[in-house]
Amino acid sequence: MENQNLFSALRASFPADLDDLAIETDDGLRYSWRDLDRATAMMANLLDALDLPAHSRIAVQVEKSVEALVLYLATLRAGHVFLPLNTAYRQAEIAYFIGNAEPAVVVCAPANHGWVSKLAFQAGTRYVFTLGEDRTGSLLDRAAPMPDSHAPAVRNADDLAAILYTSGTTGRSKGAMLSHGNLLSNAQVLRDYWQWQPDDVLIHALPIFHVHGLFVAIHGALINGSRMIWLSKFDPKRVVEKLPEATVFMGVPTLYVRMLSEPALTQAQAARMRLFISGSAPLLVETFRDWQTRTGHTILERYGMSETVMLTSNPCGVDPRHADATERRGGTVGFPLPGVDLRVVGEAGQGVASGEIGGIQVRGPNVFRGYWRMPEKTAEEFTADGFFKTGDVGRIDADGYVTIVGRSKDLIISGGYNVYPAEIESVINEMPGVAESAVVGVPHPDFGEVGVAVVIGRQGADIDPEPVLADLKARLANFKIPKHCVVVTELPRNTMGKVQKNLLREQYRGLFG
Repeated sequence: MENQNLFSALRASFPADLDDLAIETDDGLRYSWRDLDRATAMMANLLDALDLPAHSRIAVQVEKSVEALVLYLATLRAGHVFLPLNTAYRQAEIAYFIGNAEPAVVVCAPANHGWVSKLAFQAGTRYVFTLGEDRTGSLLDRAAPMPDSHAPAVRNADDLAAILYTSGTTGRSKGAMLSHGNLLSNAQVLRDYWQWQPDDVLIHALPIFHVHGLFVAIHGALINGSRMIWLSKFDPKRVVEKLPEATVFMGVPTLYVRMLSEPALTQAQAARMRLFISGSAPLLVETFRDWQTRTGHTILERYGMSETVMLTSNPCGVDPRHADATERRGGTVGFPLPGVDLRVVGEAGQGVASGEIGGIQVRGPNVFRGYWRMPEKTAEEFTADGFFKTGDVGRIDADGYVTIVGRSKDLIISGGYNVYPAEIESVINEMPGVAESAVVGVPHPDFGEVGVAVVIGRQGADIDPEPVLADLKARLANFKIPKHCVVVTELPRNTMGKVQKNLLREQYRGLFG
């Protein structure tokens, strides 16, 4: 049987000369491809030596480091299941994840060892190791004497490779089960669709507990044998400084906004760059245009989620399926990727006309196997013909471009009418002096639910809520107009830059009694 372990495919893509530079960190450390091969072998041998049950979960909550990347690859190499945990999670959340996933091994930051080990051992975890961002910790100490060669475990495409817990904004987090085949198929499609080149160099400035940084960025570089410039944390000045050494950058919208504030960001500074990619949250059209003006580059927006990895992308070159539509359109997420079936359906599951809004459903080799230990929830989320209900609301225009309008859970039903917050936000965001906005639904005694607009002004701008609402009334149907507008200095966000609308809904839910 052919070994379909994702690690084997990534390893096969390493350059012929293993002594070439693979990763350079922001503190001057240099790792060759041979270093990655040897280090993952030693760590995989450590996992083998623990005599763990097959397909054990390895739960990891550590700061970003190359050694944390090595642990991920070693987990795949040894045939176990990687479980990355957001470094922002606190004790109660970690207790839930450990209790739910029942990992055989937990790896945490040295500073958290006391309380994490207590939780883990109480839940039946056999081993707890530490890993510091400065190459310290018991994990590396235990791996150091291990042999530096290792035959990757044999795995099928359907075998589990990772579990990613969703953010849990609407209740308990769910563990999305991703297989070796899910992750490998997506990496291969993106390598071709984004036209990775032999000399590409990636600036990696994202966290590695999330689809974007862990799978899209890292798999993209590794499966192309491309060097990474590795930043432990995003620093706009540092990224702009490194642009002449790189060709590819992946970021969330807030990173692009922060880089636009750097005077050193110019067309000359970005001249060697080939591709800027944005995802994980909506990119404002204004940011899209400002980036074009400042750098001469057009950001490529794409769309994915924990359960599916990447689903759509604006074009990178000519997509033969859409030969007449080659531009990257701001505000859209492009076309379904090759191999991905994407459809927009009405509330009864029927197809909708081009340009009409509906629920987005997808099917393809990248779509997950279901939610960990939640068979009923998994069954609910798939249609009879095998499409996954993403929970996102959007439309497909006549040229085939997909636009995400919002999450179905963000839909506001006001007086029986469906109100899509993203439509209102796009209008507010175009108003003079407005930097960004978020519209959420809150309870109302007459309408059942009404919108509240939360607006951030630009530096030095004086935003008055009443003219904002008056402007909306001149441009949108009356049932869509928020009943209240408030101006704030910042919006609550998660670590990937997404606005946490659940917190806004909770904050303003008592406005109308």
